[in-house]
Amino acid sequence: MDELAPTLKSANNIVTRLSEDVKKASYIVPELFEKYSVKRGLRNADHTGVLVGLTNVGDVVGYKKENDILVPVDGKLIYRGIDVEDLVKGAISQQRHGFDEVVYLLLSGKLPNQSELQEFMEYMGSIRDLPDEFTKSMILTLKGNDIMNMLARSVLGLYTLDPKAEETTIENLVNQSLNLISKFPTIIAYAYHAMRHAYQRKTLSIRHPNPNLSSAENFLLMLKGEGKYTKLEADILDLSLILHADHGGGNNSTFTIRVTSSTETDTYSAVASAIASLKGPLHGGANHEVLCMMDNIKQNVKHWDSEKEVTDYLIKILNKKAYDGSGKIYGIGHAVYTISDPRAILLKKQARELAIEKGRLDEFELYQTIEKLAPQIFYEYKGDKVAKRVCANVDFYSGFVYNCIGIKDSVYTPLFAMSRIAGWCSHRLEELTFDARRIIRPAYKNVFNPQPYVNLVDRK
Repeated sequence: MDELAPTLKSANNIVTRLSEDVKKASYIVPELFEKYSVKRGLRNADHTGVLVGLTNVGDVVGYKKENDILVPVDGKLIYRGIDVEDLVKGAISQQRHGFDEVVYLLLSGKLPNQSELQEFMEYMGSIRDLPDEFTKSMILTLKGNDIMNMLARSVLGLYTLDPKAEETTIENLVNQSLNLISKFPTIIAYAYHAMRHAYQRKTLSIRHPNPNLSSAENFLLMLKGEGKYTKLEADILDLSLILHADHGGGNNSTFTIRVTSSTETDTYSAVASAIASLKGPLHGGANHEVLCMMDNIKQNVKHWDSEKEVTDYLIKILNKKAYDGSGKIYGIGHAVYTISDPRAILLKKQARELAIEKGRLDEFELYQTIEKLAPQIFYEYKGDKVAKRVCANVDFYSGFVYNCIGIKDSVYTPLFAMSRIAGWCSHRLEELTFDARRIIRPAYKNVFNPQPYVNLVDRK
């Protein structure tokens, strides 16, 4: 150990010294962004997204422009020209799960007829299984304490099993897309159990998917076991999968897969890049943040039905005097939606039914109270010249729903990926098939001051 000490000390000194130099070299004067009209975060001055592409896949509506002024409107989420609300209502009215139908729609651009949907669901059910050796080597033996990381490496591992991994014909891209979409629930469920077994000493349970069940039912079967979930739990999970399947081309992970796909890299590498993007807490971790905040509110607000007590505590949160000191009311506000997030509205209705089933109606009503009060409190706190119209977003209720179902928070972001893989693959197919495609390459202006070269012997 003594022989290693100088080496470790030297390594620590190098890292510390380089870290200080990196801080200095990476600093850019904030005023330069304005001077050169840099659209930080690909955002315009009015907070709208910079237009960088065209898509047929989906659309997100939260405002309209009148004389260059943003006017808030009721939120709409559109899949291939169809309002997601209509897709949800159609599936619910026929008492069936709709995620597989949405996958078909996003990929093909049209709704399947009855025989096409049946054939599609049977095919997807037939390819959900993972090869035994793959499960053993990639998931069970190669341990991991983060499911998103395990998902990404599993996707890259599937590359090695695909004899046409690099082929970019439309038929092969569709085949790869269906293979990944069908297997995501299996990978995530197995990764969850492997993680619990390796790090929490829990019993290892590997359950085979049932080809006769929907994506939502299969996931709950593999996660919790046969007979361990209710019909309402499966119904609301299917709803959540529908609502998260796509969100236009401008969200970070979808833009990421379009950027990597524009280089004509393989499907597995492109999907892994999208997973890496979604793994970031600023993109995929919001519902967990909401749950943590709500636990804090429940502990500090004595009377949940008192709007005054709730208001007073929300003001403390905004003033950075309560909860985590960030000044954020998590789950309130969205980059596009203003008056309403249609996903939150649709999820909220079934969330109430689930809360009744689980004996948690009082908790759900606290969520409703905060959803009602927070936008006005936010507006009054920020002032009318600064604040924009805000509403509860889908993350405000999704964490509560997953918690009621009994899904652990380590699975929340992977669940997001399990749904969004449908949109990712649809956008990748579009990126690689339209005629006017070009490699995506934005511009960065260098603002590092010139410096002379100094010979090594003369450097201090």
